[in-house]
Amino acid sequence: MAKYMLIMRSTDAPSEFEGKSFDEILEAVGRFNEELIRAGVLVAAEGLEDPAEGVVVDFTGEAPVVTDGPYGETKELFSGFYLIEVASKEEAVEWAKRMPLSGGTKTEIRRVPTIDEFPQDNEWIQKERAWREANGQL
Repeated sequence: MAKYMLIMRSTDAPSEFEGKSFDEILEAVGRFNEELIRAGVLVAAEGLEDPAEGVVVDFTGEAPVVTDGPYGETKELFSGFYLIEVASKEEAVEWAKRMPLSGGTKTEIRRVPTIDEFPQDNEWIQKERAWREANGQL
């Protein structure tokens, strides 16, 4: 089993949820969440606040620069994510294709490496492993 993050990205295309009530949106997303839960693959899922409420810390210069939202182009923003644990990238793709967010959204799928894939003799990896073990994450 491997963890995959399904990252929802906005596009300039109209969303299929435009004109729908918040309750209708919650129902559509809730049904999908319920499928993930029943299948036993959901690890985490979160939606994000509007970009106008966020900030960006830009490290491209000599000192970090903080910019209040809104920021960036639509294609640079993401609106939420799912973290799922499935047998393969292909299975993650199949789950992503079932998401109720098709209109006005793209979904990026990225595997989340495990701590075991990092150098185990590294001091910082050892500290993180100890923290994860102490918190029941391993």
